[in-house]
Amino acid sequence: MSTDQQTTTTAEAFAERLFASTLGAFEILSVYLGDRLGWYRALAGAGPLTSAELAASTATQERYAREWLEQQATSGLLVVAPGDPTDGAPPGGPEGPHLRRFALPAAHAEVLTDEHSLSYVAPLSRFVAAAGPQLEHLLESYRHGGGVSWEQLGEDAREAQAAVNRPWFERELAPALAGVPQVHDVLSRPGARVLDVGCGLGWSTLALAQAYPEASLHGVDVDTPSIAAARTNARDAGLTDRVTFHQADAAESLGAEPFDAAFAFECVHDMPRPVEVLEGVRRAVRPDGVVVVMDEAVADDLQAPGDDVERVMYGYSILFCLPDGLSSSPSAGTGTVIRPPVLRRYALEAGFTGVEVLPIEDFAFFRFYRLT
Repeated sequence: MSTDQQTTTTAEAFAERLFASTLGAFEILSVYLGDRLGWYRALAGAGPLTSAELAASTATQERYAREWLEQQATSGLLVVAPGDPTDGAPPGGPEGPHLRRFALPAAHAEVLTDEHSLSYVAPLSRFVAAAGPQLEHLLESYRHGGGVSWEQLGEDAREAQAAVNRPWFERELAPALAGVPQVHDVLSRPGARVLDVGCGLGWSTLALAQAYPEASLHGVDVDTPSIAAARTNARDAGLTDRVTFHQADAAESLGAEPFDAAFAFECVHDMPRPVEVLEGVRRAVRPDGVVVVMDEAVADDLQAPGDDVERVMYGYSILFCLPDGLSSSPSAGTGTVIRPPVLRRYALEAGFTGVEVLPIEDFAFFRFYRLT
């Protein structure tokens, strides 16, 4: 094969890859529509629906609903229900498309609507959608510096982050920590005071409170809307007697009373001043307490090409986490891909003496570290 033929073949394969990615982008944005408009939940709750029925049940427009239903069926996300009234009818008939019913398969419904399932990934579409309105600002930041904060990214990004992690905290966090005696024993102390730094909407904090009923939990985050939502979630869970949330910068104020344990769940990489925050956490925890960081389970060094974990983490980084981190100054500019040597360096600079990886595996895309 000549060099030109090799180049042509490689170019064709790469073009096919980008075309497939375009299909994926269209599909994920169509999932965003179905998620935000309540169409998936309507289909999951009512069974097969016509476009008119779907539109009526969700206060949306029939013509848009019909096009979306057909797109979803064409892409294999929905199925046309058996007994399609257009079967055997002449193509293009005026009534057929309006009478056709569409159904959401049970397995797809779990992925798209069950917010407590480990397979619930519909919120990922909100991440993609959140980047769209900020592309102009991202270009400006890439050219001239600065960044795009979580506040600018808005509700889509904020809710997506919380919703994707929620089922893992609710279902897997307690068993994971119970398997690590040096952490579990501290959390089990009568009256233990536990700090959750970067708590977001509070799902990790509430999961810890439910797993350790004698502990008091204190969630801290810099994002005001997240703290407001976390307080609502605590009220809904009936845990306000033991769980409090505060809007604060952990690098500056964690209160005077010491904590028995502190956690930072998937947030150190977002912090513009991670060393200062970890230093504040170290000072706030008792000498016989425990500090745990959960962050991305990436390799020790760059992998090129990388696996799916590396690829998705760099996707988050270039669109969300690095721009958010650089939206404040001064900033460490860590980005999503916080590799183990980087976290160890931050911990040592913050005054910790060592970092160990805890024996917690298969917890989404995350690795747990104990800072000693």
